[in-house]
Amino acid sequence: MASTRFVDITKEGLWHNNPGLVQLLGLCPLLGVSSTAVNALGLGIATILVLVGSNFAVSLIRSAVTDAVRLPAFVMIIAALTTCIELLMQAFTFELYQILGIFIPLIVTNCAILGRADAYASKNPVLPSVIDGFMMGLGFALVLLVLGMLRELVGYGTLFAGMDLLLGPMAADWRIVVFPNYKDVLFVILPPGAFLFMGLLIAVKNVIDGVVKDRAAARAAKPAVGGKRVRVTGAVGP
Repeated sequence: MASTRFVDITKEGLWHNNPGLVQLLGLCPLLGVSSTAVNALGLGIATILVLVGSNFAVSLIRSAVTDAVRLPAFVMIIAALTTCIELLMQAFTFELYQILGIFIPLIVTNCAILGRADAYASKNPVLPSVIDGFMMGLGFALVLLVLGMLRELVGYGTLFAGMDLLLGPMAADWRIVVFPNYKDVLFVILPPGAFLFMGLLIAVKNVIDGVVKDRAAARAAKPAVGGKRVRVTGAVGP
């Protein structure tokens, strides 16, 4: 039963209830910093850490916090964790921190984080809450990363440029030039391009969900394969 529950949590966070593609939460940072893969990955990792930490802390104190101060307490926990992440980025990835700018402190106002704390972590034990936070954060980070890769590819003709800002000198040569002598597409780099590609990602998910639903309905409607039954009426004699 426990393993089934964790599988359901994973499916919810990564696909069925993805914060970015389904709930459409946290769109401000999602669209604002996803111009490159490194920016998206940096914000995605920060969001995962805050989500896991806040769900852990909220689940621990869930029985000690009254309804009157529940939301302010949750916001204080999220703000404290965000401040810790911000200080760590200033210490170890300062250039990336400067690029992301105001979007790191704005993690405090990310509705996906407060929503999971209130809707799930405050009502469930620690382990499921931590897994829920990780999977929701991972789903959000994956959408960020895919969006950042698409915009960087179409906007600059490259992939993984500037990864050394996040991972250090070992990632300095990770830059892949997909289209040599490529002329930058400004529309894709700017926020309108983020809206366009985000809409495309949502459309692709809806198409996949529709295909899966149709196949499931077709399998359910298919008659069971088995031997034919012969109905005999009347007496059978010599």
